[in-house]
Amino acid sequence: MDYQQQNAYEIGELIKRKGCAILPVGAVEAHGPHLPLGTDNLLAERLAERLAELTDSLALPTLPYGQVWSLQHFPGSLSVSNEALIRILYDIGESLVRQGFRIFVMLNGHLGNMPALKDAARMLYNDHPELKVYYFFYPGTGEAISRIRETPSTHASYFHACELETSYMLYLAEEHVDMDKAIRDIPQIGLEADCTPTPWETFTSSAVLGDATLATKEKGEQVIEASLAAMTAMILGAKQRLQQRREA
Repeated sequence: MDYQQQNAYEIGELIKRKGCAILPVGAVEAHGPHLPLGTDNLLAERLAERLAELTDSLALPTLPYGQVWSLQHFPGSLSVSNEALIRILYDIGESLVRQGFRIFVMLNGHLGNMPALKDAARMLYNDHPELKVYYFFYPGTGEAISRIRETPSTHASYFHACELETSYMLYLAEEHVDMDKAIRDIPQIGLEADCTPTPWETFTSSAVLGDATLATKEKGEQVIEASLAAMTAMILGAKQRLQQRREA
C-alpha cells in the first residue's frame, strides 16, 4: 500500500494494523547507454511496491538521491554526502517511530548507499531500540545469481548496468530499457580499487561492468523473486515477534 496516497484521518489505523514502513532508497547516476539515470530509483521503488504487498506493509515515497562518489564525474550523476544521507534516514526513522511504526525497512537500489544505511540503522538502534530496522540490498540472491549468470563477475561486490542489473530492470521496469543500445564492457578492476579511493572513470568509460547484452527478463525474475522471498521472510518474522510481545 502506498503511504503518500492515504489521508491523515485514516493513516493512524493503517499504521497500527500494518506496523511496517518500507522506504525505497535510490540514486541518480550513469548506467550506460541502455538504462536511465534513475535505474536505482526505479528498481528500489518497484521492489518496495512488491514487498509491501507481500508483507501487508506501507511503501513510503522514494528517497531519490544517494552517495554517488564513484560515478560523480559521469554525465548526469548527482551525489549527496554520506553525512547528509545518514541524517535524513535517521530523521525519517524518528518520524516513523513517532507515528507508531515498529519496523522500518530501507530498501536500497544503490550499493554506494550501504555504508550510510548501516550507520543510520545503528544510530536508530541505539536511540530507538523499539524500532526494528532493516537495510536490504538484494539479500538472498547468491544461489540464483550463480545459476543464471553467464559471465564472471568483474568485482567481488560491484555489479552495474550489466547482465544482472539489466535483467532486474527487464523484469521490474522493462519499459525503461533499450536493449538495442546494450553493450559489453568488462573492465579490469585491480585489487587496489578496494584499498584506495578509485573513481570509476579510471577503469570504465561506459559505467557498464559486464555484458548487458546477455540480460533477460527471465534471469531478472529468478534473482528478484529470490530476494523478495528472503526479505518477506524476515519482515513477516519480525511482525510475528512483535505480535507475540503484544499478546504476552
